Amino acid sequence: MASVDADASRVGLEVLRKGGNATDAAVATAAALGVTEPYSAGIGGGGFFVHYSARTGEVETIDGREKAPAAMPHDAFIDPETGEEYPFFPDMVTSGASVGVPGTPLTWDKALRTWGTRSLAQSLRPAARLARKGFVVDETFRQQTVDNAERFAAIDSTAELFLPGGSAPEVGSRFRNPDLAATYDLLGRNGVKAFYRGPLAAEIAATVVQPPKNEDTDLPVPAGWVTTEDLAGYTAPDREPTRSTYRDLDVYGMAPPSSGGTSVGEALNILERYDLAAMSDPQAYHHMLEASAIAFADRGAYLGDADHVEVPVEALLDDTFATERACTLDAESAQPKPVAAEDAYDYDGVCDNASGAGETARDTENLETTNLTVVDRWGDVVEYTLTIEQTGGSGITVPGRGFLLNNELTDFSTTYRADDPNRIEPNKRPRSSMSPTIVLSDGRPVLAVGSPGGSTIITTVLQILVDRLARDRTLPEAMAAPRASQRNAASTGAEPAFIEAYGGPLTELGHGFAATAELGAATAIEIGPGGLLTSTAEPWRRGGGSAMVVRPLD
Repeated sequence: MASVDADASRVGLEVLRKGGNATDAAVATAAALGVTEPYSAGIGGGGFFVHYSARTGEVETIDGREKAPAAMPHDAFIDPETGEEYPFFPDMVTSGASVGVPGTPLTWDKALRTWGTRSLAQSLRPAARLARKGFVVDETFRQQTVDNAERFAAIDSTAELFLPGGSAPEVGSRFRNPDLAATYDLLGRNGVKAFYRGPLAAEIAATVVQPPKNEDTDLPVPAGWVTTEDLAGYTAPDREPTRSTYRDLDVYGMAPPSSGGTSVGEALNILERYDLAAMSDPQAYHHMLEASAIAFADRGAYLGDADHVEVPVEALLDDTFATERACTLDAESAQPKPVAAEDAYDYDGVCDNASGAGETARDTENLETTNLTVVDRWGDVVEYTLTIEQTGGSGITVPGRGFLLNNELTDFSTTYRADDPNRIEPNKRPRSSMSPTIVLSDGRPVLAVGSPGGSTIITTVLQILVDRLARDRTLPEAMAAPRASQRNAASTGAEPAFIEAYGGPLTELGHGFAATAELGAATAIEIGPGGLLTSTAEPWRRGGGSAMVVRPLD
């Protein structure tokens, strides 16, 4: 059991100890993260749930991604007074216009009904107790509150909950959320229908359409379009997982509207052509950065909600396509960025003329979100990434209910372009980078990994997989290694330790770097011989994660 928070991991571990399975523990942990990580996830958001069944040998997924309301216009993020796009932060995200129909409650209910052994009420009870008892505020929670104080103060219900007495909670104090506990109790008594229909649904819709804006704020806080009909009509569909191969391993990920499965898979398909184990670290990372840039070029060209646009998933994960894409990778020199996308409808694996210059897709994804990994005694595996998008989501708390609403709709391309696969459309799910991944060997799971981090999720998961599977580092070593994130941009985001260790030789190859404090906050579990588990979480990123096992070895 691994998550970003010790209190949440303990909840999941207790479920496993009492005989619950991986799905039971995942839902209970996710509900607890809604208490302790309310700025990253919760019932006001969505996510992707990936499940491996030891009984059937199948990997299946639930798409709990938030959805645009039926009345969402193409110019949702254009200020009607100026005709210009709202400034992204804090104006655009702090708005009812950014709120999509939440998918998390239905994801939990559907997962439990499909694979779980416990009821929704049983699964929510530990988190409700935690919300009433409270958790001890750490530096990360306080700093996130301080960083968003202007936004939170703009919404009366949010200020009341997260800025008690007008300021952020102090480190070491206890933060309690009895309103969220009561909401969990309501869902436990009446089922998930209590969220999508009835009084709570009406309150959610009213909060989006008329945000409880403080009269003294200078932020515009525009209204949104979510209705009770949108909530009642929401579904969390099953999606066929993406599947790619890396050597003799099967790599399963999340299909569109996630771009994680195709992007990680395409990059691995490209890298499979090289003996990374025989290379120096700088050379191996050079190949990884170049493959990542190529995958991001194709992501920008093709990835969106496959219910609304055609997404050539099969082509993007085709080894022949990867062979052709690898033609532009030069072992001695970085390509000028951005690189161009390739024609996914006309390829033959033959190297021809270079693709030329491309464009960098605008990135409006925030670095928050949360992730958890669970393996149970029967061998079932869950990799689950869930989010409310921005740190603090839309900044809008449903009054008296204890949870923040997402700002997931800002993951759409915020200016409308008809040929953009991620353009704004009613009833559409915005493109996501969440990349929950399960790796199988001969039909049995050997590794599960995922991370928060917006579009850097893809590169975080890719680098962990490269370090573990291709470079033969241990999983803890792969988790701790300094990270870099190349997303088809002129410069590569990188942690200072990465630049210090590899920046010199990589710069000589033509790479440029922009320092970023940290990338990702991953969790992962490796399933070794005899079912021996290596449960891992971040040693320091985002304050350090929490990895636990039911019976640890001395």
